[in-house]
Amino acid sequence: MNERLDWNDLEIFFHVAENGGLSAAGRRLGLSPPTVGRRILALEQRSGQILFHRAQTGYSLTIVGKALLERVRVMHAAALPVHEILSSQAETPLIRLSAGTATANFLADKINLLHRSGDGFRLNFVTTEAVLDIAHREIDLGIRNRPAEAGNLASRRLGTLRFAAYRSWSVSNPDLLGWVAVDPSHARHPAAQWLHRQNHTINVMASSVATVHELVKAGAGIGVIPCMIGDCDPALCRVGAVINELTEQQYLVMHDDDRHRPPIRRLIERITKIYDDNADLLAGQRPLRVGQDQ
Repeated sequence: MNERLDWNDLEIFFHVAENGGLSAAGRRLGLSPPTVGRRILALEQRSGQILFHRAQTGYSLTIVGKALLERVRVMHAAALPVHEILSSQAETPLIRLSAGTATANFLADKINLLHRSGDGFRLNFVTTEAVLDIAHREIDLGIRNRPAEAGNLASRRLGTLRFAAYRSWSVSNPDLLGWVAVDPSHARHPAAQWLHRQNHTINVMASSVATVHELVKAGAGIGVIPCMIGDCDPALCRVGAVINELTEQQYLVMHDDDRHRPPIRRLIERITKIYDDNADLLAGQRPLRVGQDQ
């Protein structure tokens, strides 16, 4: 054995040995069973020793594994006071949640359902229309309109999201309104790109989805807005029906190694519940008002 063993791998070995399997050890460590299995295999490869007998009933120690456990158990006991000191001084973990502007605003309005006093984590909304890199820990969780396609990532389907055209409810001459759009250089989302392909007169453009929303509220024109935002704004009314070709599915994407960590798992469950409880709003089934068609 030429490589030095990593204490983190020995700690994983300890929990597998103590719990007799990958799943129970993973729950204690906040890791997925496949990740625990990979780490144990890597430890065996580096040490040149078989530490466990594998069976359908679980993992049992080899003679070498039993000898190692005796020493690692002592190390684990000695490390606990150190861990307690460091944990008491550590900063509360920060979970970075990435979402587009409309989705971020939808969730920010429900912050009391996402984050509570005593949760043991802080929440950072990363509002962007760009797709950030979860695999390399640029963020922790991302809400996207497609599932993860590559890398050590996992996805959870959240629900159906629909879009419609909206205008200000109070505008005096709705038939004279033009359209408000995200300008082409900033139109990353399919709904923003769609408007530029239509035969509509675009009188006003903006560089952000949030500004388009404000311009529509101010009476500058008609804009394409997610129903979850437009149908909750009493200043707006729909112009026509839901735009079916813009319908999309939203997914929560996460690093596969992180999704079992208790704070992240708790936040995933809360986001999922918000989407379940608001499925009809997201799907455009709660219009406050519908104006005349354009």
